[in-house]
This record gives sequence, C-alpha cells and structure tokens, in this order.
Amino acid sequence: MKNLVKILIMSALWALPAVAQETPDVMDIVEKANHVSYYKGDDGRAKVNMRIIDAQGRERVRAFIILRKDEDTADGKDGKQKMYVYFNKPADVKKMVFMVVKNMDRDDDRWLYLPALDLVKRIAASDERTSFVGSHFFYEDVSGRGIDEDNHELLEQDETYYIVKSTPKDPKSVEFSYYKNWIHKSTFLPVKTEYYDGSDQKIRSYTALKVDMIAGHPTVTASRMENHESGGKTLMNYSAVKYDVGLPDEIFSERYLRKAPRKYLR
Repeated sequence: MKNLVKILIMSALWALPAVAQETPDVMDIVEKANHVSYYKGDDGRAKVNMRIIDAQGRERVRAFIILRKDEDTADGKDGKQKMYVYFNKPADVKKMVFMVVKNMDRDDDRWLYLPALDLVKRIAASDERTSFVGSHFFYEDVSGRGIDEDNHELLEQDETYYIVKSTPKDPKSVEFSYYKNWIHKSTFLPVKTEYYDGSDQKIRSYTALKVDMIAGHPTVTASRMENHESGGKTLMNYSAVKYDVGLPDEIFSERYLRKAPRKYLR
C-alpha cells in the first residue's frame, strides 16, 4: 500500500487533505465512489492507449476513443448511461465498436460491431466478465459493475482511504468470491481494487497509477489491471480527456455502430 500511495502522490490531486468527518454509511461511500468513477459531467470523451502484456512479456497495443453520455433519474441520482468505444488501432480491430447502455432496472445492453464481418453482435449478460478485446480488463470493468449486485461492508479506514469489501449477491454469476476497494476519502475515487477467490487468494487487481484533476473532476489517466493466476497485465493511458462535450443522444444507437460519428471521434 505504501508504494500505491507514493505513486498517487505524484499527482497534484493528492495534495488535497482528507476531510475530517464522521464515517458515512457504507452505501453512501459506494454510491459516491461509483459516481466519481463513471458519472463525471453530463458526458465525456477520452483517447485511450492500451498495452496488453502477457506472462512471457509479449506486448500488443490497442488504441481507441471512448464517448459517454449520462441520464439522471427523476430524483437526480445517477441513472441510465450510454458508452461508445471506437477502435483505431491495430489494423485487425480498426473501426470495431463496443457500445453499452447501462440500465437501472435490468441487465445492461451491450453490442460489439465487427467490421471485417460487417456483423453486429449482442454481448450476453453472462459474458460481462470475459476479456475486453483480449486484455486483462473485463467488459464489466470498462462500463462499471452495478452497486446493487453486491453486499458492501466497510472493513477499515485510515487517514486517507476507506477500505470496502464487496460480496456478490449471486456468487455463481462471477469468478470471484469478493473484492476490496481502496476509496480516497477526499475525492471518493477508488484507487485500488483486489479480487479474491474462495481461498482468499488474490486473483486480479486494479491500480490507478496516475490521477489528474480535469475540469474539476478527479480523473484516472493511467491504470493497470493484473491477472495473478495466469500472469500478465494491461496498462491503460488516457489523453485528451474532456467533459460536458455536448454529445447528441442519437450517436449511441445501433445505426452508428456501422456509421461512426466522425465529428466526435477526431
């Protein structure tokens, strides 16, 4: 944990002191952490460079752009969300599109457009925890896991972090028994996540390597996902991050899987 803190202190964000306050309810912590992770601004855009490194040190690269748009519920809470991921590199995935509609009352809708086959493929809910384009991230890691899918417990806290343990309500639907989140107290940004099996062995871990303040929002601009069973890791670097772009709702539709919205991908 000391190494993690040392890495994060490199960002200006971590000059912010933890705010002295009473310990909030664990669901308040989880809801705020989910909001900070996935709902910054009304919409957002970012360029992503992904490096996939296997256990033998062999490396593959993916380059893509993420577009995201949110919808608030009537009570002002985080609600439906749409995400559009357009791949630029390498050649074998160029023009491929991954699109998600996060629903509050049912399973999320996910599509994958494969340009080589001119095929639109629906991704079943059972495939949420499978590899995202060959990386160590899962589809669910990219779009986010519903906070109501788990039971949450505040394990401990120190001056900087809340440490929350989350256990799935449907254990058969996932490959882990529980996971732990380190959530920064001042910003509620999760900076580390560890997934464990039934023998309390760590099987996967996510780390925020760099955090920047962008348009007033704490934003992860470099991260790593590691697989401790098979070995290997995936590194993601974010650039040209913008919020409140004014993305039109219509581009998050099946029509634009085949016809990319070029104006917003430049």
